[in-house]
Amino acid sequence: MEYTNITSDVRIGRNVRIAPFVNLYGCTIGDDTRLGAFVEVQKNATVGDRCKISSHTFICEGVTIEDQVFIGHGVVFVNDTYPRATTPVGDPKTDRDWHVEPTVVCRAASIGSGVTILANVTIGERAIVGAGSVVTRDVPPDTVVAGNPARIIRALTAAERAAACSHEQLA
Repeated sequence: MEYTNITSDVRIGRNVRIAPFVNLYGCTIGDDTRLGAFVEVQKNATVGDRCKISSHTFICEGVTIEDQVFIGHGVVFVNDTYPRATTPVGDPKTDRDWHVEPTVVCRAASIGSGVTILANVTIGERAIVGAGSVVTRDVPPDTVVAGNPARIIRALTAAERAAACSHEQLA
């Protein structure tokens, strides 16, 4: 695909749709997933089956996105709580000087556009993160969060939970 960079170590499932200007290296993309333009997925990141990753999204090493997750436009994941360019003695840092801090987005969660998700966070099943939020701590399943920092706004109703489940089965 023209203007798309996919390295040989990427595992891509069946029926994956990839827009132009996408960078994929060392990652796994599940079946029936759609990746919008200008998406980057780094090594050791996983995107599950039947996900939609909207344009301009950055998924860094250590991020696991489970099945049927929606990621809005311009979402950024972070994998280092205290990033530095150099070691304490001033040498440029290498891969040996830090460890990946994981992030998990659980099944059927929905992340609004412009969200930043910090390291060491789990976003629960069917949770919804409002646009522009900054997620600094775990989000419980079946809740709606928003703001900076993201806070619980409310729980999903039984009808909303059922709709998410029925959509999951149709996908």
